[in-house]
Amino acid sequence: MTSKQTKAGKLGEKITGAEALIRGLEMENVDVMFGLPGGCILPAYDPLLKSSIRHILVRHEQGAGHMAEGYAHVTGRPGVAMVTSGPAATNMVTPLCDAFMDSIPMVAITGQVSTSAIGTDAFQECDTVGITRSITKHNELVMSAEDLPMAIRQAFHIATTGRPGPVLIDVPKDVLQNTMSWNWPTDDEVADSLPGYKPNTKGHTRMIKEAAQLILRSERPVLYVGGGVLKARAADALRALAELTQIPVVTTLMARGAFPDDHPLCLGMPGMHGTATAVTAMQKSDLLIALGARFDDRVTGKVNGFAPDAKIIHVDIDPAEQGKVRKPDVPIVGDCRLVIEEMVKAIQELLQGGTSQADLNPWRSRVSGWQEQFPLMYEQSEPGGPLKPQYCLEKLRDAAPEGTILVSGVGQHQMWSSQYWRFNEPYTWVNSGGLGTMGFSVPAAIGAKVGRPDKTVWAIDGDGCFQMTAQELVTASIEKIPVKIGILNNSYLGMVRQWQEMFYDERYSEVYLSPDTPNYVKWAEAMGCVGIRVDDPSEVEAAIDKANSINDRPVVVDFRVDAREIVYPMIAPGTSNDAIMLPPSQNARKEFLK
Repeated sequence: MTSKQTKAGKLGEKITGAEALIRGLEMENVDVMFGLPGGCILPAYDPLLKSSIRHILVRHEQGAGHMAEGYAHVTGRPGVAMVTSGPAATNMVTPLCDAFMDSIPMVAITGQVSTSAIGTDAFQECDTVGITRSITKHNELVMSAEDLPMAIRQAFHIATTGRPGPVLIDVPKDVLQNTMSWNWPTDDEVADSLPGYKPNTKGHTRMIKEAAQLILRSERPVLYVGGGVLKARAADALRALAELTQIPVVTTLMARGAFPDDHPLCLGMPGMHGTATAVTAMQKSDLLIALGARFDDRVTGKVNGFAPDAKIIHVDIDPAEQGKVRKPDVPIVGDCRLVIEEMVKAIQELLQGGTSQADLNPWRSRVSGWQEQFPLMYEQSEPGGPLKPQYCLEKLRDAAPEGTILVSGVGQHQMWSSQYWRFNEPYTWVNSGGLGTMGFSVPAAIGAKVGRPDKTVWAIDGDGCFQMTAQELVTASIEKIPVKIGILNNSYLGMVRQWQEMFYDERYSEVYLSPDTPNYVKWAEAMGCVGIRVDDPSEVEAAIDKANSINDRPVVVDFRVDAREIVYPMIAPGTSNDAIMLPPSQNARKEFLK
């Protein structure tokens, strides 16, 4: 008897809905879930005692959702979170929306008041399905224990196929308590139960051939790579396409690691805080090959000024993305990996048939000139001067073991992390891109470490972000999950301060955080972690070495960095990418970007 048959039990066996729920999760090969019990979900926690599933008890339901996201980011498997009804379910809203925006496969299970009490404003009742309808790929209120196995199978199928995303199952307490005859739907039964859900994975052959011809004719092409390439496990296919065509590559914030940063064709990140070369190459291109990218406003800037001379090839598994922001010349709906592989074959056939590729040497030379003239840079302090956040990241990067996973919160530290780290492997970068969720990094790092216990996991946070979800360090301590947290502590809500400095004439309104309260070293120690404080550049390397040497508990390093630092380059909101703002020392050369 196989392990799956053992999990399946006997068809027709009388069990409770709660037992069916947990057994269904085991059938879906769930090995860990993150959650917090409460009244309505309590029946489901009883069969967990006999389950093979590891349950990680969080200190706040939001933490459970972000841990599930972090786990999914690094494993590709759906993260699972289970909480009770009412306020617990509403605390899951932010992680669900975050996962929806960033296409993260996730299954959330929420308790609900008993079926007879629904609609009576019962204690801890809320319309969870109604609240989460717009931020889940699918959600369902299960009104019968007999329906639970199908609901579970549908949830995992929908979360992981097509464009990934979060699915929510809301289960009333009496449904968990009632008995049912165990069943486990077949693949065909699941497909038949979802007649309108048929994601198209294979791209249109004619469109792929058109794309191949356009690629070979283009003189200034750019591969515009989004997070969909990572979701499709398409990094190898992307590299094959780039190396076959010798087309330069930009990787969005959600795609960092999809293409190696140390590859000669890599231009880095585009967008509001992207490299000058990546931004300008897209602006001056005659062809953008958008792979799993959604033309986000942080990348395009003012849409009618974005890449004005470029034709667009847009590959995306979600047909709703085609033409949503920029009308493509060649739209291809399909799985990125499958489409890129077919695109490579189509280009090879054209080349073998005598079609020649346009000469890209002038374009590559121009791009190389931008890279040489406009590298990422910051002004390093004199000895005894303030500690620069970029310097901390460089030292962290250089000391990080191979394959280290970097998780970030949201704000200046997120942008510096993406800029100054080197991502040479996929699935080593975890961040909140679309929703921009402060408080994401600590719980997401815990989930990432649970998913990849063999990897070192560093979370880079700001002091504002850290204070939102730092209670989950207790979870990490108790569960012996040795994440490492680096706080770039500038005593401000840094990105808000930057905008107030640039766009509000330095009128700093409600952005200052006390430099000495809380004491992060004592906070860390109170939560069972090691706390380290760094005030001077001369202390950075020793602190990082100490943190990297500790693997039996979490570590928090409080880097007291210069509050005056600005994230450059920057494109002001609502302006064209041509109006990119550079570090002051590069402004004199800005005409070279024209």
